[in-house]
Amino acid sequence: MKLLGKSLHIASSGKLIARTTKTPSPGAVVFDSNKKKIGKVNYIFGPTSMPYVSIRLFGSANKDQIEKNCGEKLFVSKPKSKKSRKRRMRPRHKK
Repeated sequence: MKLLGKSLHIASSGKLIARTTKTPSPGAVVFDSNKKKIGKVNYIFGPTSMPYVSIRLFGSANKDQIEKNCGEKLFVSKPKSKKSRKRRMRPRHKK
């Protein structure tokens, strides 16, 4: 796991806003300092040197607990590499 940044606040839309120094990949899973899954990276915005990250929280994440601990460190998992699928070729029919 890599350090994502610090949590700032929960927006009116229900998403957690965090500040980071490195741009994470969209869809990466976010963990709190206790290594519990709290959500996924939804949107990245702001300046390229210190972007903001919008995190869509999971239903199991306790929003009140997260809001109390604003300023805590967040971590992000390494994205899984997608395996490329080979397309099946249809057999050619001989005439």
